[in-house]
Amino acid sequence: MSILIKVKRGEFIESIHVAYGVAVDEQGAVVFATGDPHYLTCIRSSLKPFQAVVSVQNGAVDSAGFSEEELAIMCASHNGEEIHVKTVRKMLDKLKFNEDDLYCGSHEPYDVETSHNLIKDDTFIGSVYNNCSGKHAGMLALAKHLNADAKNYIKNDHPVQKTIFEQIQRYTGLDQLSTGIDGCGAPTPFLTLSIIASLYQKLASGNYPELDRIYNAMAQNSYMVAGRERFDTDFISAMKGRAICKVGGEAVRGFGIRKSDGSVLGCAIKVLDGNMRALHPASMAFLNKLKLLDPEENLAMSQYHKPILKNHRNIEVGCISAGIDH
Repeated sequence: MSILIKVKRGEFIESIHVAYGVAVDEQGAVVFATGDPHYLTCIRSSLKPFQAVVSVQNGAVDSAGFSEEELAIMCASHNGEEIHVKTVRKMLDKLKFNEDDLYCGSHEPYDVETSHNLIKDDTFIGSVYNNCSGKHAGMLALAKHLNADAKNYIKNDHPVQKTIFEQIQRYTGLDQLSTGIDGCGAPTPFLTLSIIASLYQKLASGNYPELDRIYNAMAQNSYMVAGRERFDTDFISAMKGRAICKVGGEAVRGFGIRKSDGSVLGCAIKVLDGNMRALHPASMAFLNKLKLLDPEENLAMSQYHKPILKNHRNIEVGCISAGIDH
């Protein structure tokens, strides 16, 4: 049983993607899975809340004087809109660092309008526009708080990364972590889907004060987490404090959801071929299979259930739909 995502052109299926999903309870037990719950994948940017929490727990966020909006952008894969860039620059100012101290590299903003305006105005696109710049500003804050040299803060043996991975090991119970290098240069681990889901269950559980602060920052500042026309921002906003989520590269996403009966589920979704276009409908199909959204929440997320495909003349040519294959 897996999630099948069908890409239709007209009435015909043109392509198919396959996704796995898993939900775990407070004990970390799998309560529902499509595909292999022990499927190993790179968590990528879905790790960001758990990287940011180390700066909370060690006091780096408070010593830097970061606001809750700034804490939220530490967890973000943001659009590079003006509000995001200004926020990261303010964080760097508080730390007395500058854009050159960020090791994340640069890319055009995810937000198309922002990108076009920057190109039109011949504006230099620096590291603050990188979707991971908030995470990296948080890592600089941690380096400063640890009295560590900020140079090479993305290296595995740097005190920043060692402190982060020690905490990840505590949350996961793993003795060792196998890591790769993320798109922004920082290390990121390979974890099973059930472990990713368990991390998100902990994030939403209310049982960890440091994670609770991360959860609340994301829930109350959803626009900082992603931005305009982005699933994560729209989902967090629609859930009104009841759930958060965070996407990662190659089509992975974690969810922490507080149910009406008081229980808390953690969920993880992975599109096996890494295609992002399949992740949104796959996420909605999985959540609705478990009846985790009410009608109002579903309505607020309606554009992600069955995304419409249009050509370059803005003519509708097809759609993407997802369902659980039995």
